[in-house]
Amino acid sequence: MGRPDGPSPPPQHQRLAELVDACVHCGFCLPTCPTYELWGQEMDSPRGRIRLMKLGLSGEPLSASTVTHIDRCLGCMACVTSCPSGVRYDTLITATRAGVEAAYPRSWRERALRSVIFRLFPYPRRLRVLRGPLKLGQLTRLDRVVAGSRLLARVAPGLAAMAGLVPRVGPRPKLPALVPARSPRRAVVGMLSGCVQRELFPEVNAATARVLAAEGCDVVVPPDQGCCGALSLHAGRRDEAARFAERAAATFARARVDAVVVNAAGCGSAMKDYPDLGVDALAGRVRDLSEFLVALGPMAVRRPVPAVVAYHDACHLRHAQGIRDAPRRLLAAVPDLELREIADGEICCGSAGVYNLLQPRAARDLGDRKARRVAATGAQVLVSANPGCAMQIAAGLRRAGRSVPVAHLAEVLDASIRGTGPRARWL
Repeated sequence: MGRPDGPSPPPQHQRLAELVDACVHCGFCLPTCPTYELWGQEMDSPRGRIRLMKLGLSGEPLSASTVTHIDRCLGCMACVTSCPSGVRYDTLITATRAGVEAAYPRSWRERALRSVIFRLFPYPRRLRVLRGPLKLGQLTRLDRVVAGSRLLARVAPGLAAMAGLVPRVGPRPKLPALVPARSPRRAVVGMLSGCVQRELFPEVNAATARVLAAEGCDVVVPPDQGCCGALSLHAGRRDEAARFAERAAATFARARVDAVVVNAAGCGSAMKDYPDLGVDALAGRVRDLSEFLVALGPMAVRRPVPAVVAYHDACHLRHAQGIRDAPRRLLAAVPDLELREIADGEICCGSAGVYNLLQPRAARDLGDRKARRVAATGAQVLVSANPGCAMQIAAGLRRAGRSVPVAHLAEVLDASIRGTGPRARWL
């Protein structure tokens, strides 16, 4: 806050200090915090981390211990949902991570891993190059050898975790730049194709475009769109995130669409926060797929999908965007589909952007916990709305020897509208 006789702190510092002081340390956040659930340590809870943030704002130098506790936070925002005082922990953790990245000297191992992650995942073309080797590795089962390598797990646990998360590489349907409405046009929407979603889950994007077209939308898929900046933003790489955001916003602004529909929770959350990065071109026009479809109202006829389904709330949908009911309403409207709830559904699965690569042990524990909760529902299919969650929970289910396939919400709606029923790869 500064001494009375010293210079006034900058506005950003004052704002963060006010946000920190809003925390009354009541403890309502504790039962919903995944890392507090894992370890029971005060400094690995939201209010504990806020104490560390306050020390930093008062001039306390960053210590290795402080950085460890900040790094251990998933950024799941469950504490934001549970806080009775309205503390904006989302703003605090993003700003704190940016400060850590700017000021803290990481080890060469950490720098190397982060370099691999952020030189690869935000770039779809680089991910595309990997599709061939990944498919070959899966055909020869070399991927299982790599993922199960104890040596790799000791030397580079992040890379071992990465190897264990990769989904089966299948055909890559290419979307045209415009998917026309299949019924009277009600809207013109842009669709974010994403990075991981585009290259590792291309069938999800294809299903999303078909559902939107069936509901009366012209779907514009700009071929030159790049990363939205979500991974960089949530990891504290603010300048990098801003560059991605400016490009993405300019791309969709040129497309002249009514809304930008996003089918990945983390991406949607980041794009709704673009104004905080000084990027206002899309302000108020970014919508999650479920949010958009519920507001639009159904036009296409739903046909039966006889399946027992458990729905997993992605944290950046439920907590960061406050969207909980919309996906459930869409699933409940599908004939013959039985929807079951997952116990402790508000607790993160451990994916959290690239958390499962940077903190593999904690992520694995949370993923295994979530897999047990999913298996306990007796569901035939797990439905999610985020690619990271899909990979994380699927890996946990494989480790537990459970054969519960994972589908995206868009794929279930697509199957219902087209009348294809449950897909073979689900059941």
